[in-house]
Amino acid sequence: MTEKKTSPVNQDRKSELVFTKKNYQLLLISIAIVVFGFILMIGTTDIYDFRKTLLAPMVVLFGFGFGVYAILKK
Repeated sequence: MTEKKTSPVNQDRKSELVFTKKNYQLLLISIAIVVFGFILMIGTTDIYDFRKTLLAPMVVLFGFGFGVYAILKK
């Protein structure tokens, strides 16, 4: 009348990571792109320089966008 609960004999509990190795590599690349963009912003030259006002922010935004892609890539 009482049923005994049995578990499967060979139940493999392999812990899988959320991201693959490729995701982590892409995420590291995106972090490097963002850091490079911030490095482009520093300096003692003219504050209204093309590099500081247009190029560096675009590089940083591209790095953040690439990071989102790296997270969502399956």
